Amino acid sequence: MPARHPRMRPHLVFADGKGAILDYSGMSMAGSAGGEFYAPEPEELIALPEGSELFALPGRMPVGVEPDTGDFALLAENPYRQGESVQAVAAFMAPAHTALYTTAFVKREPARQAPLLPLFAYTAVGWAEGRFWVAALRSDADIRQDLCQFDFAALERRTRKRLQACRQNRLVQHLGICCLSYGCPAARNYFLDRWEAPLPCSPACNASCAGCISFQPEGTCSATQDRLSFVPTPQEIAEVAGPHLARAERGIASFGQGCEGEPLLQARVIEAAIRLIRAHTGRGTINLNTNGSLPEAVERLAAAGLDSIRLSMNSAQADWHRRYYRPKGFSLSDVCASLDIMKKAGRHVSLNYFILPGCTDDPAEFDALATLIERHRPDLIQLRNLNMDPDWYRAVIAFQAAGQPMGMRRWLSALKRRFPWLKFGYYNPPVRG
Repeated sequence: MPARHPRMRPHLVFADGKGAILDYSGMSMAGSAGGEFYAPEPEELIALPEGSELFALPGRMPVGVEPDTGDFALLAENPYRQGESVQAVAAFMAPAHTALYTTAFVKREPARQAPLLPLFAYTAVGWAEGRFWVAALRSDADIRQDLCQFDFAALERRTRKRLQACRQNRLVQHLGICCLSYGCPAARNYFLDRWEAPLPCSPACNASCAGCISFQPEGTCSATQDRLSFVPTPQEIAEVAGPHLARAERGIASFGQGCEGEPLLQARVIEAAIRLIRAHTGRGTINLNTNGSLPEAVERLAAAGLDSIRLSMNSAQADWHRRYYRPKGFSLSDVCASLDIMKKAGRHVSLNYFILPGCTDDPAEFDALATLIERHRPDLIQLRNLNMDPDWYRAVIAFQAAGQPMGMRRWLSALKRRFPWLKFGYYNPPVRG
């Protein structure tokens, strides 16, 4: 069994002028939260999960910890090649893992040398004992998107066979792109007839989220994938979801994916699709991932047979929520109303709660989240890393710390003590057999 935590503080890692990643024993790794630097303890570190990626961060110099003094220090040039510039390094972790610290860096001057980072999460990473370590925890034991679960040769064969058989179904064809071009784990699992399958259905949105991964205005960072360009028919949706739920173990079919806008804008299509799916099979969970903006639509979908809902939320504070979502005609109170409707109907409710150390565990944000949980009683919090340049996010929400951050492990422990009935994880759970 590999060690769960390193025996020593890992070395700082950096990228040299050619992009090669090196470690430097003259400093140990640091992490960041809320723009401040921290020295992660060994028990806050896990081995870099399989399927993760390492990124060099342009225009950003790494910050480490001086071993003799414990002071934070800037690594301004390559210690092995005098005068060569260096870049900070971050980890983009595989699914089911949640960051405790983001990577520690200082931007080069002038500011144009530090371009806006793409829409990924940037976890602190170091090197020790022959491997990389990240400041993170495994937040869900479910293996549904673990890299080791995919035989890629078999996946491609099955995907192309289904694409050929379903040439007239636009949704199947779209999911083929998600699977083969973007490597979407949910789309991969659809073509493998297991676990959770995606059901994107809405090309439009009623928000302009700063961190939207399928649409970004010109002049910001690029979206990481193309958005769905059509509205599938209820029949096309049912042709995907019905057979999947009928044969998949712990099967889930989820409206609301990263490759689309807001699915509630297509509530009538979804309602008709749910009724068609349930005419085909009573098995499996029909889920909706949504911003929760239209409570009346949620009520209609609950009546049609929606089993569970996942409400995305960057913050339990109305101002932070509004500044990030930039909503068109809704507010955080509508999200809470959607939560209440599903709870009243006896359905399962998750909060897709975006995690950014230093903001998530800010004392005022903790208090706001605790109040929301007490009032509305969601069943599960999904600990999803915020995929966004952390400096940009803090600027977008006009972040001002209410006090010293709690630390993400203490934050999680405090929530578990206060709400022993509340579950935590990363994925949508199956709630119907």
